[in-house]
Amino acid sequence: MNTEHGILFSDEYQKSLKAQFCYADADPTHGKRLFFENSGGSLRLKKAVEAKAEVEMFPDCPERVRGRGLELSAYVKNGTEDILKTLFGAKSGALITELSSSQAMFLAVGTIMEGINWGKNVVTSALEHPSAFDAMEYYAKRTGRELRVVPPNQKTGGIDVDTVMEYVDKDTCVLSIMAASNISGNIMDIKEITRRAREINPEIYVISDSVQHAPHAIIDVDDWDIDVANIAPYKFFGVRGCGYAYVSDRVAVLPHRKLIHKPADVWALGTPTPGNFAAMIAVIDYVCAIGAHFTDSTDRRTLYKEGMYRIHMQERALLYRMLEGTAEIPGLRHIPKVEVYVDMEDLTYKDLIVAMGIKGINYAECSQRYLDHGVTIFERVKTSPYSQRIVESLGLEGALRVSPLHCHGTDDIDEFLKITKDIAESA
Repeated sequence: MNTEHGILFSDEYQKSLKAQFCYADADPTHGKRLFFENSGGSLRLKKAVEAKAEVEMFPDCPERVRGRGLELSAYVKNGTEDILKTLFGAKSGALITELSSSQAMFLAVGTIMEGINWGKNVVTSALEHPSAFDAMEYYAKRTGRELRVVPPNQKTGGIDVDTVMEYVDKDTCVLSIMAASNISGNIMDIKEITRRAREINPEIYVISDSVQHAPHAIIDVDDWDIDVANIAPYKFFGVRGCGYAYVSDRVAVLPHRKLIHKPADVWALGTPTPGNFAAMIAVIDYVCAIGAHFTDSTDRRTLYKEGMYRIHMQERALLYRMLEGTAEIPGLRHIPKVEVYVDMEDLTYKDLIVAMGIKGINYAECSQRYLDHGVTIFERVKTSPYSQRIVESLGLEGALRVSPLHCHGTDDIDEFLKITKDIAESA
């Protein structure tokens, strides 16, 4: 099967998936809209929201050994296992739970850098989200190590393996490269980066910010051979107020903040939040259900991988249509005055994110014009502390970030293209 341009769900199946999300086609106050800003916080799965609300109704402590408390504790136990094994693909290791994925990243980076007494430098990339980049910079200064920053490939919007190796040496103790860019959508070859880095220094700790990539494709920490990966449920069909990170066995037992009587690899402090785990279980259930639509397997990880593969194929097909259009509607590559940044023909290296601009309209104004037409997107510009380093490293002043989701259909893409053409013609 040729998957170069993706594989679309049937219209009926796509619509059945969209129906499982809250406010997928309209905001209750602002009316009909296309929500194409899923990189800022994805559409919410109804069952995830409902699961959290249902569990939050109970006052019982989930650390009790009987009654409702015991039932609530099952969400924590089962959710932890599900996130580690099914979502991250980890056969061992531990789970960090924090209020946000940024907090989880800072905790993991700090634990490693302060917990080891070797290594003169650490390496990250200019494309990293501030939560990962700033954590590396903060703890490099705190521990007296050199921070080395890998520049991106300005043509593809990604980080090239060979370029990373120019910055790694036998004295590099930590390497942090994101799984996919939240501006360009470019997917990094984390497995090959890790393999090459460990050839230079077998003891190196490898971290990959997976927040952006997780809703679009498979994460496999064991296959990638990495030590840390984090996710943000609110960008993965789930709820706000929680962030999760996988840490390998050797990171799990490094000195970290913990209750004295707890085992060395426990990271949770205080009473856990069963509702957050219940919501994440619902998200994993949803992905597995997609997998079950295409395979007869009963293994949960297999179902999850198949589900994420199908999500990725649907999104690649939507990306191709957005870029190339149809005989009736031109794609972004073919609409006069529209610029697609860090574009590349080979979409197998892309998640469903487009960085673009329209000549003659500044980014903030253009975002507002889209909103006036019922389309929610967002601008990433040099004046934003979240974007400045990233867009400058790509040689850009800024970009409109367009990020649909797998539950969107070709009709949604076509509507977006028509609106884009109208805005461009008025520029």
